[in-house]
Amino acid sequence: MLCGEVADSFTWRRFCRIGLDGWVLDPSTLMKLTKRLGPGLLEELNAELLTLAVERKVLRSRRLRVDTTVVEAAIRSPTDSGLCAPAVSRLTRLARRVKAAGLAARSRLRDRRRAVGKRVRAISAARTLARRELATIDRLTAEIARRARQTVREAHALARSARRGARRKRASLALVERLERELEAAEQILAQTDLRLTGQRTIPDRRVSPVDPDARPIRRGSPRRPTESGYKARVADTGEGFVIADIPERGGPVDAGLLDGAITKAKKAAMQVRSVYADRGFGTSTGDATLNRHRIRDPVIPRQQRAAPIEHSRNWKRRYRYRNGLERRISQLKRKGLHRTRLRSLAGAQTWVGGITLAPNLQRMALLT
Repeated sequence: MLCGEVADSFTWRRFCRIGLDGWVLDPSTLMKLTKRLGPGLLEELNAELLTLAVERKVLRSRRLRVDTTVVEAAIRSPTDSGLCAPAVSRLTRLARRVKAAGLAARSRLRDRRRAVGKRVRAISAARTLARRELATIDRLTAEIARRARQTVREAHALARSARRGARRKRASLALVERLERELEAAEQILAQTDLRLTGQRTIPDRRVSPVDPDARPIRRGSPRRPTESGYKARVADTGEGFVIADIPERGGPVDAGLLDGAITKAKKAAMQVRSVYADRGFGTSTGDATLNRHRIRDPVIPRQQRAAPIEHSRNWKRRYRYRNGLERRISQLKRKGLHRTRLRSLAGAQTWVGGITLAPNLQRMALLT
């Protein structure tokens, strides 16, 4: 899609320094270059750009606004049946490719995709026509899980046979290793499905996709969408419009625990941070310890539970309104791609966020110099 937009636009060709008769990169080449860059290099580029902005006195602000947001993974809404069914399909397709390569010729894996798909459609009908039929949904989910477990058992035998055959024939083990990774993912999905069927609704470190191993469910404060599947990003900005954004880890870490990394990166770029503006999620003892460690004497962060007396003053409320500008900045970044990552795994999401952060920082640098 991106390559097509660049090829059809005079403006984008000029921006990318590509002539009218020039050759635009193939999408596969662009994907390989993106993976080769990695999150580490983009992190260094952003840090060097902020340091250069401070040296040229373009970045002079001593105030730092910090917040978090959810970066959705490019996956469907996860359900137990919706995870088991793709696992069966992926294992069946991979097994056919392994057998087509001449490995595990005598091993047998039954194609259960039709039976699983029939029960998935029955679950959709039960949800649409009778929202209270939880027993029916659980029964159908258990039937899907049972067929998925049979497929996993047969795929394990096929993978062992294929590995032995590949060693004898000195063939490539890439397909076998991929099948083993898919088996590991399927076993994790089946384990958490069994826990859910026993009545355990809250599963720690729950996997939500067979293709993205690091995406996790993250609770939000929105009543419309209380839970999203993806990664929690840390976003900070300055008054000049420079952005510091990254995904420190997978899952949904506590907001206050992410404050230290934002201040550390700002100081690493030689910023003189004196005031930190954040919402109530950072107003905990963990956040206070971080502020004391970095010697931030003028934080504007409301306390959780009981408000501090200073929060009722007119001056403090006026200063706290300055934090609202970060919500607008996050909204702009989401329109530019921060809303959903198109790269899989934690490293892919970090690369995605690093590239989206670098683009507006380059624009601000060019505008202010």
